Amino acid sequence: MSKSNQNILDARGLSKAFGALKVTNDVSLHVAQGEALGIIGPNGAGKSTLFNLIAGTLPVDAGHIVIAGRDVTRTTAGVRCRMGVGRTYQIPKPFDAMTVLENLLVAATNGGGQSMEDATACAIDILDRLGLGALADTQASQLRLLDRKRLEMARALATQPRLLLLDEIAGGLTEQECEGLVATIKDILAAGVSIIWIEHVVHALLAVVDRLVVINFGEVLAEGLPQETFGSREVQEIYLGIEA
Repeated sequence: MSKSNQNILDARGLSKAFGALKVTNDVSLHVAQGEALGIIGPNGAGKSTLFNLIAGTLPVDAGHIVIAGRDVTRTTAGVRCRMGVGRTYQIPKPFDAMTVLENLLVAATNGGGQSMEDATACAIDILDRLGLGALADTQASQLRLLDRKRLEMARALATQPRLLLLDEIAGGLTEQECEGLVATIKDILAAGVSIIWIEHVVHALLAVVDRLVVINFGEVLAEGLPQETFGSREVQEIYLGIEA
């Protein structure tokens, strides 16, 4: 799908500190409708905190967050989810005592506000698209890592997001599994969903994103076209010793 000139996200001057530790410092970024934005940076750079600020699970100390033209800076995570902000977590957090299907039904009804009938149809469609259909009745605690990652993405999609935040979704996967994940993410983009993807598996990220933002010590170090930005000397110095 072609990119729109309208931004689904505008985040300006975001800052967050825990005591004397400033984790996010005056970060600004935007995402157009249908765009994929990649975010990289070393461990502890503040990437996941940035997601928490955008999703509303952490309040900002300073700055503003606008989703689809509406200022949501002081709204809850639930409000933002119903406005179309979906997210995954670096460590999958399914409801382990529930089945795969039940996990999606909770997301679709509570996060997406759908009726049970609509939620069921939506959940079955998503499970089939993500290769989880045969595991619909499997308890989430019994899933292997790849399928837990797929379930994490499926739950986020069940809320029917306009903006999907992916937090290191490729971590721990094999090369072949990464290829399948990249194909799935491209399909999600083709359906018109905007994506922000934090990832250490850089080759997978570069295969998808339209722009790349590099964060270090809670600040934006570089931003631009993916290959050009990742290939810059300053960014390479940060990644010395990190296998890309």
